[in-house]
Amino acid sequence: MASLKAIRRRISSAKSTQQITRALKLVSAARLRRAQEALTNSLPYSEALARVADSLLTSEGISVGPVEGAQKRSMLVVVASDRGLAGGYNSYLLRAAEATRREIRAAGLEIELFAVGKKAVDHFKRSGVPVALSRVDNLPRLATIALARDIAARMLADYSSGAIDEAGIVYTHFQSAITQKPVYERLLPVKPPGDAGIKDGASVDAATSKSDAPKIDYLVEPSRAELAPVVLRGYLEAAVYHALLEAEASEQGARMTAMDSATNNASDMISSLTLEMNRARQAQITRELMDIVGGAEALR
Repeated sequence: MASLKAIRRRISSAKSTQQITRALKLVSAARLRRAQEALTNSLPYSEALARVADSLLTSEGISVGPVEGAQKRSMLVVVASDRGLAGGYNSYLLRAAEATRREIRAAGLEIELFAVGKKAVDHFKRSGVPVALSRVDNLPRLATIALARDIAARMLADYSSGAIDEAGIVYTHFQSAITQKPVYERLLPVKPPGDAGIKDGASVDAATSKSDAPKIDYLVEPSRAELAPVVLRGYLEAAVYHALLEAEASEQGARMTAMDSATNNASDMISSLTLEMNRARQAQITRELMDIVGGAEALR
């Protein structure tokens, strides 16, 4: 049995850890609430813009497909986190990213990786996978308009120049604070409903994944051909921003759940160590009493 001093030291360490995990849980809960509000507020705009893009960009006479002679290359954006302590959040996401990367390569396409978040950058560096672009901000908020615009602008620039012929993003879809699911969403080229991208191992397109509403034929001015580039850029920015919001909410939910579990485990450990300490104290008192009784008997 460990000494009383060692047990007390372990109890003190467990209590200190518990204070940290409880504080991180509260911080994540507050950030999760803000992320959920932002996600809920952005959803109507994202869905409406996806419907407009679906109607305009897939109509007859509008070509937003890869340029002629485009390289057989796919831009894959992987959105992970800058920080850990989020349970299996990053592990599940990066495992899904590797599976998606293998599927794209099996389709005969080279891959241009865009890693967002320190965990994604470190993972691909350890794996020896070349990363064309990376973004590590170490900011409390992952989902920012500036980051979404940077990613969408790079996608559109490479797509328009023929450097790539498709682009997609791997992120974690937020279902609840307990459940988050890594998904892949193809953003370019924009396809009519029924054509396929990949999402969670199944086929789906970004323009049709945001809403199940029927296709609407909008009346546009000045012309569809003139508006197509503007709508495409806005659609890409909104789709990427929505994915970042999903990833941010998922990260905070995963971290809150992980810290809650760690806090509960610390409580269990403190209870167990306290019981062990009491037993050690009782054994020490019993030994001292036996020494006193033994000494008294020797003096008789």
